[in-house]
Amino acid sequence: MSSQFDLFSQPQEKNSEPRILYFDLETLRSADEVGGWSNIKGMGMACGVCFDTKDKEYKVFRESEVQDLIDLLRCADLVVGFNHIRFDYEVLRGYSAFDFNLLPSFDMLVDLKERLGHRIKLDSLAKATLGQQKSADGLQSLRWVKEGKMDQVIEYCKQDVKVTKNVFEYGRDHEHVIVDKMGSPSKIRVEWRVDDIVKQLHAA
Repeated sequence: MSSQFDLFSQPQEKNSEPRILYFDLETLRSADEVGGWSNIKGMGMACGVCFDTKDKEYKVFRESEVQDLIDLLRCADLVVGFNHIRFDYEVLRGYSAFDFNLLPSFDMLVDLKERLGHRIKLDSLAKATLGQQKSADGLQSLRWVKEGKMDQVIEYCKQDVKVTKNVFEYGRDHEHVIVDKMGSPSKIRVEWRVDDIVKQLHAA
């Protein structure tokens, strides 16, 4: 397991399935608009989406509901995302003094960077592993925000969460994901068994 795990306070109930939240958010502003990547907190949340395995539903939060999103994240046995520890949580720090390092988090980008020695994009990972691609990108999402097309932003964010969930579940079930190395598919072994991840979080 990678070194990304942190302590958290609310253990799951015994004899119950871990409650996983697959999480992503979209921002109101670009890095350029807030003075660079050192001010991620200033980007603001346009919307946040979680897929909750407890009731198997997508849950959508607009900026005015950001505290409800944070409250939900605090209920999870595991929050799964892609670059959410460094980016999404940093956006949320613009709204709350809560210590997001306390959340039980598994970031696929962190884990894969440790295994590969370099960063990888979710879109290329999903394409190589599942034959799926994201429906748009962050720049398109920002254009929709400026145009007031929040429904499209939300649908894009939901699709990102779905791709994140599908990639994680593939890695969990097959013990590998696939990356493109100079045009050739390469299997990368992963250890994404949920019970083991949650156990390690509690032992940390």
